[in-house]
Amino acid sequence: MKFTHLLSTLTIGACSLVALASCSKEEGVATNSPKKEEVSAQALAQIKQLGFSTQNITREGDSYLVEGDIRIDAAQLGTTPEYKLMRVGEEEQYRTNNLVTGLPRTITVAVSSTLPSAYVTAADEAIRRYNAEGLRITMRRVTSGANITLTKAPSGSSYLASAGFPSGGNPYSQVLVNSDALGTSYATTTIASVLAHEIGHCIGFRHTDYMSRQYSCGGSAVNEGASTVGAVLIPGTPSGPDPNSWMLACIGTGVNRPFNTNDRTALNYLY
Repeated sequence: MKFTHLLSTLTIGACSLVALASCSKEEGVATNSPKKEEVSAQALAQIKQLGFSTQNITREGDSYLVEGDIRIDAAQLGTTPEYKLMRVGEEEQYRTNNLVTGLPRTITVAVSSTLPSAYVTAADEAIRRYNAEGLRITMRRVTSGANITLTKAPSGSSYLASAGFPSGGNPYSQVLVNSDALGTSYATTTIASVLAHEIGHCIGFRHTDYMSRQYSCGGSAVNEGASTVGAVLIPGTPSGPDPNSWMLACIGTGVNRPFNTNDRTALNYLY
């Protein structure tokens, strides 16, 4: 997930050398990005075969970052998830083919000590939002042995936070949070919105605007692809744009995105 900003040419040009650090922080861009590992042609082909966009892919250790904040482990590249056709011409709520199973069940969430204490408060708010919906999954914060652990992202990461999709009926186990970029100065509700978004990936949700990230991120239109970890239409959600969904790819600075009516329809349909 990334912040979006509408900055005029004058504003960008006004960033002097002295003010460069603060301007970089305002744009949510890391100034000391780690050296990117090369992504092999074979890996690109496998990611494309899975149906994800091959634009701006980065590799971090044994995983690949695609579509801004979605992680694909190297071990998943050779897999063949169930394929389902999807609709790509409208902007609606979508899910992946991989979901958490064994319902009802409790999903435990831990906040690593690598993150500031403000993230514990934000995680509690994100958990509260899910539990308030009366779903067949209940979330509970623990201090160890969690199903999902929120931990600090590598220094210089290009995203606010990142996560992957469920596997084997279990949620993705880790959310990497770029606390250097996100900081602690934003309201708890903003940080909670970012964490709830990434937990959404962990339990099987793709971006609401996956068919055109231009909708929330600006810039040129990018379709995230007909992934075999596919986007499947959820009945009862709208055919028009949903500007306040918690699963939009990008979020504005200081924005709070609690679940809206369409989000609740999607959550209750799946869980």
